[in-house]
Amino acid sequence: MPQKTIPDKVKKQVDEIVEKFNLRVIKNPNTFYSTRYRGKYLYLSRSNYGSVDPICRLEYTGSIDNWNFAIYKYSSERYDPDEWFFPGAGNIDGSVEGAMEAGLEAYPT
Repeated sequence: MPQKTIPDKVKKQVDEIVEKFNLRVIKNPNTFYSTRYRGKYLYLSRSNYGSVDPICRLEYTGSIDNWNFAIYKYSSERYDPDEWFFPGAGNIDGSVEGAMEAGLEAYPT
């Protein structure tokens, strides 16, 4: 059953995961993922030379390795948990890293 809020300990772990991913995979100080939290949701956006764009929303299910995923659809300007036909969807494995990999394919830098 999904949690109502993401514990602070998990937020800290996620922020570390995202920071390491930015350094290891993106390797560009002008392009990077950032996090925002609201209740049970983690929003991943990507900054690209000053422009900040939504990429996906993850829903906390009680485990750091098993998030529910929703891609941001620019055509409808909303997060869609039912959309699975996009480049990078095969990277979705419940992890934060998988979500960021999917985001890089769905919305290349």
